[in-house]
Amino acid sequence: MNLKIKYVYAFCISFLFATQSGFSQSAKTNGALPKLKISKNHHYFVTEDGKPFFWLGDTGWLTFGKLDREGVNKYFQDRKAKGFNVVQIMVLHNINAVNVYGDKALVNEDVSKPITTPGSNFNNKEEYDYWDHVDYVLDVAQKNGIYVGMVPVWGTNVSKGDKVSKEQATKYAKFLADRYKNRTNIIWMNGGDTHGNEFMDIWNAIGNTLKTNNPDQLVTFHPFGRTDSSDDYHNASWLDFNMFQSGHRRYDQDSSKTAFKEDNYKFVHRDWDLKPTKPTLDGEPSYEGIPHGLHDTLQPLWKASDVRRYGYWSVLAGGAGYTYGHNAVMQMFRKGDKPAYGNKVFWYDAINAPGAGQMVYIKKLMLSFPYLERVPDQSLIANQGEKYDYLVATRGKNYALIYTYNGRKIAVNMGKIAGDKVTATWYNPSNGQKTKIGIFDNKGTKEFQPSGKKEDGNDWVLILTSNK
Repeated sequence: MNLKIKYVYAFCISFLFATQSGFSQSAKTNGALPKLKISKNHHYFVTEDGKPFFWLGDTGWLTFGKLDREGVNKYFQDRKAKGFNVVQIMVLHNINAVNVYGDKALVNEDVSKPITTPGSNFNNKEEYDYWDHVDYVLDVAQKNGIYVGMVPVWGTNVSKGDKVSKEQATKYAKFLADRYKNRTNIIWMNGGDTHGNEFMDIWNAIGNTLKTNNPDQLVTFHPFGRTDSSDDYHNASWLDFNMFQSGHRRYDQDSSKTAFKEDNYKFVHRDWDLKPTKPTLDGEPSYEGIPHGLHDTLQPLWKASDVRRYGYWSVLAGGAGYTYGHNAVMQMFRKGDKPAYGNKVFWYDAINAPGAGQMVYIKKLMLSFPYLERVPDQSLIANQGEKYDYLVATRGKNYALIYTYNGRKIAVNMGKIAGDKVTATWYNPSNGQKTKIGIFDNKGTKEFQPSGKKEDGNDWVLILTSNK
């Protein structure tokens, strides 16, 4: 059967087999991951058995299209080893999507007509289609304990021209919902780097269809840079949690040269106070290895210390997790590819970038304390600063954490946690090592000075714990 006949055949039977085939694929529940839920206080994630789930994400946006099965295994095994538990992927980057094996996703670039063929035998080219490869990725992710944040169709396909109608989007979302109804490791990310206030009928149709058909799968919206899902969809019944994109610009990269564009903690502080209460997180900060400002390849590249700063700023502000990204990995850059954003590194080398290995320390730190009771509390800080001097704090009943990006002195208003005495410890975000400072009275104002000189990237977390 040649390729042209295959597509015609697939079109004729796609709707007949889509639901049946999808059920058989999604029914692979052996080793299924726990379902994710929203915590009782509605600020965080938990597993279905009530255990805290700290979202530590990676952006593997083009995984479905550009990685073969060997690459899929290499990537997810590496991300598991580095502590990631979520990977964000576009289901359709473009409506002419074709995977590494030459399989098209859609008939005539119509999202309402996915190409599905009977069977899923990888060794039979007539059976193994685009959606079977998606299934394979989901199986590998599950095997490695990773949830997949799936963007149904990237926003540019909706925002540029009339490529996707509301009717087509609804049918496509129903196909996805039916095919993956039994998957426990899927999180839906509606939108995809797009303005939430545009084409709202389409985004609401996708969101409502996914949530109505699969109420146990979490749904959010991935917005355009420097915007937040809460701007347009906070009260939508299908939106379980908020996601913002703090973006890739440096603080002075605008016409006025004064706006601070790296203040992702502001998104979290705002979302924290919204009603109804919903979790929030930074789903796309500046990527490691990408130019400041994204498109200007003559600018310096964001470093490991920068992605740490975005992580600790947003999480200690009350974020339910954090998504890391790397320029080469997000585009799964391979030999022969045309690079975007000045990238010169292959994805399989970039997975070992310094920042990728350091992200696990923020997860380990947060989960080492009673996680679900914590609240952001800037009143702990007696000497707040601006821009890179900004300090961010969170606390529970018996602990407090304060982050400095540049190693400046931290003045603490004591007495915010329980106990007459507290133990103070420094935590190094680059390697997870702790250094005990001492025991102090839990009253008045106390100053703590990190080691090293004050400079960007000399970041530390001050840990205060109640003495029992």
